[in-house]
Amino acid sequence: MRNLAIAMVGAFLGATGALANGDALVIGNSQYTAVQTLFGAQRVAQAASALNAKGFDVTLAQDAGASDMRKAFGEFAEMLDDDGGPVVILLSGVFVHSVGGSYLLPVTGNGRIDEADVLIQGFPLDAALAVLSAYQGRAFLVLGETGAEPDLNLFLTAGLGELDIPQGVTVIRGPAMDVARYAARDMARTGRFVRRAAIEYELQIEGYAPQEQVIVREGDVSPPRGAIDPPLPDPFANRAADDVSWRLAQEADSAEGYKTYLNGFPDGAHVNAARQRISALTSEPFYRERRAEEDLELDRDARRAIQRDLTILGHDTRGIDGVFGNGTRGAVRRWQEETGLKVSSYLDRDQIARLQAQATRRAAELEEEEKRQQAERARQERALWRRVRDRGEEAGFREYLQKYPQGQFVDEARAVLKAIDKQRAEQAVGQDRRDWNKATQANSVAAYNAYLRDWPNGAFREEAKQQIAELQFDAERVRNSVQARNEEQGMNLNFVARQLTERRLDQLGMKPGKVDGQFDENTRAALRRFQDARGLRVSGYLDEQTMVRLLAGGIIGIDR
Repeated sequence: MRNLAIAMVGAFLGATGALANGDALVIGNSQYTAVQTLFGAQRVAQAASALNAKGFDVTLAQDAGASDMRKAFGEFAEMLDDDGGPVVILLSGVFVHSVGGSYLLPVTGNGRIDEADVLIQGFPLDAALAVLSAYQGRAFLVLGETGAEPDLNLFLTAGLGELDIPQGVTVIRGPAMDVARYAARDMARTGRFVRRAAIEYELQIEGYAPQEQVIVREGDVSPPRGAIDPPLPDPFANRAADDVSWRLAQEADSAEGYKTYLNGFPDGAHVNAARQRISALTSEPFYRERRAEEDLELDRDARRAIQRDLTILGHDTRGIDGVFGNGTRGAVRRWQEETGLKVSSYLDRDQIARLQAQATRRAAELEEEEKRQQAERARQERALWRRVRDRGEEAGFREYLQKYPQGQFVDEARAVLKAIDKQRAEQAVGQDRRDWNKATQANSVAAYNAYLRDWPNGAFREEAKQQIAELQFDAERVRNSVQARNEEQGMNLNFVARQLTERRLDQLGMKPGKVDGQFDENTRAALRRFQDARGLRVSGYLDEQTMVRLLAGGIIGIDR
């Protein structure tokens, strides 16, 4: 079940030309049996090859178990020297953390690892940081985190957690797919600013990060290796052809490709790795579907759009963050089952187009439904207000305020009641007025109830009932806000998602304030206005229903 490919990336990729010195360790674990991730064999090989092409000595470990990761790390540590070049450690897979540190999980035969074994079998990031600390100013730890959620219990938590980064070490982290794209395309580009690339790929950068930092510098070259140290004669006459065929098999990354390699090189250097890779591929039920989705190279915006479409259709992705974790995979499976498609949890181009079309239609339906509901709510409010105004009774104005606390005629109703309350206060007997003042100073449900018990026919009884209703409404709103705040935090909203929310509220005239990705009190007030206008739970926080209504209104006419 485990596919291992550990190799020093061959000299045939860059044996000629001026190359930069450097050392790199690349570990990409993707074939977790229980949870398939998005950093596959081809991605690992591309990242390693890009670094090798720049003259790095690269140790590559793919879909590695515990001993394989230790072996690769040992080989990497042994080849390190002080040549002044950059030192890069690239890790991708499922991470967990505890108070004692963070770990990259190994690939196991059954896809499971006991929680207690993680401390022994997991790859400790502290070890990587300890090595990198010796190369301050040119040390890079690049971490690609999958959306997997392993079963954890007592002392481990899913994810990377907070890292204790030594001085002079740069840490670049983000979703595995985005890190993969950055590593394969840009990490080894000469003169490429690290901070600028991190922004473009929406990656997080921590630790040592000067503005014009690069990994491969202009002019940081050495003479061709062949001119200094000619290669020794290869004892295997066809080793070069063996390596080239193995590379082609890795690029195809299919059972047929690896079988072709075995047929051509039955005693080749990569026979064991090819057999293990075939075993891994044939054991994965939706391998082709996964590869088809990976080949689309969906960027973060495209993945967010998919999550948005699924959410509009009623399939909760547990966040619209561009990270395809268990929540998104489950939503895709439910949509595929509902639509009558093969249930794989992976999407191809036609399915994405179909999903988008369905979401667009549903958004239009929600928009029309919302307009009808708004019109009906406005009609009912106006009808009640006309009755209240025509009768001119205090109870009617208080009924209106209780039913429509943020209604269209609130200010007029409050003005009428204020005049009534003032007149009553002037007519009230001394003790009644003193007890009422005491109740208003306490301003609590208990204090107003005490007043009503003492003065059941008091001058301020209606106002006391109104104050109790408003306090209870406020208390309910606080309870809703606490629950909604937790729901919003669970949605993992990033900076871009927050900006999109504010922009949509601004388009609707809800006055969210500055569109800056910061949910301040202006934003909260705008969300409350939006929720109240749509008949949603009024909290001022984003929940699933609020997000669906916002998205449905904004999806019409979007060019995606």
